Amino acid sequence: MVSGIRTLKADEAGRLDVFISSNIDAYTRSYFTGLISEGKVTVNGKVITKAGYKLVPGDEVVVDIPEPQSDETVAQDIPLDILYEDDDLIIINKPQGMVVHPGAGHHDQTLVNALLSHCDGNLSDINGVIRPGIVHRIDKDTSGVMMAVKNNEMHIAISDMLSRHEIERTYRTVVYGVISEDSGTIDAPIGRSNKDRRKMTVVEDGKPSITHFEVVGRYREGTDLTVKLETGRTHQIRAHMTYIGHPVFGDPLYASKRNSFGLEGQCLHSKSIRFIHPRTGEELYFETELPEYYKKLLEGLTPL
Repeated sequence: MVSGIRTLKADEAGRLDVFISSNIDAYTRSYFTGLISEGKVTVNGKVITKAGYKLVPGDEVVVDIPEPQSDETVAQDIPLDILYEDDDLIIINKPQGMVVHPGAGHHDQTLVNALLSHCDGNLSDINGVIRPGIVHRIDKDTSGVMMAVKNNEMHIAISDMLSRHEIERTYRTVVYGVISEDSGTIDAPIGRSNKDRRKMTVVEDGKPSITHFEVVGRYREGTDLTVKLETGRTHQIRAHMTYIGHPVFGDPLYASKRNSFGLEGQCLHSKSIRFIHPRTGEELYFETELPEYYKKLLEGLTPL
């Protein structure tokens, strides 16, 4: 892995994050987007914090790539519900309540700890030692299908597919209130809230975000939906549904004052994933059953 100061000279106009990721191997574009936002990139001596900054030919770009973090993440023998596995990737059905990777307040018993044990440490390291193999994530209280990768070549390939919206992800969720339309699309940019930095919200200068939904069932208390993501922003479904006045059932962040119906977290389940395997060219599709917490919730609601 490359670390330290790298100096690059732009030979054509274009986005800053695209230029850096095209000229420094072994890291994803999203990794460099993070470095840019952290102030670790300068253009002609000036710190730039916007990934979409437009370069012109001749610009000098300096990137400060930090040393890898010390490896404090330990392998733990934690059972995994594995839907598929090969030498490149692994598809897991994550239970509600499992944290994806170590962080503040969660130093072990995470999905990463389990993956390190199951895969004998054979995971991509592009996102650092705290998040080995993690190419995308779902929230702690979101259940269902999630992918991890075993090598950097596959990490880069899957990241590129995600950025090009070539991986189809379908969710199920129950939201407060009755949605009258049978289907709809929410096309509204998402960014971090200025009022509460834990939340994402629709803002004018946010990242383009598109969510499609279809009604599965209507209840007096809420609406059961199938949701498809066209983009993959942080908290996208939770933020978009809140934006249209129908936050997710049990959401401790976006609907904390509403009846949680006994849920221990938001009622959001990653139902399926469909994509073309970058190495084999085979189309893969994996779908999970609704978890017990979701079924129990539906059983307690009043159909319309």
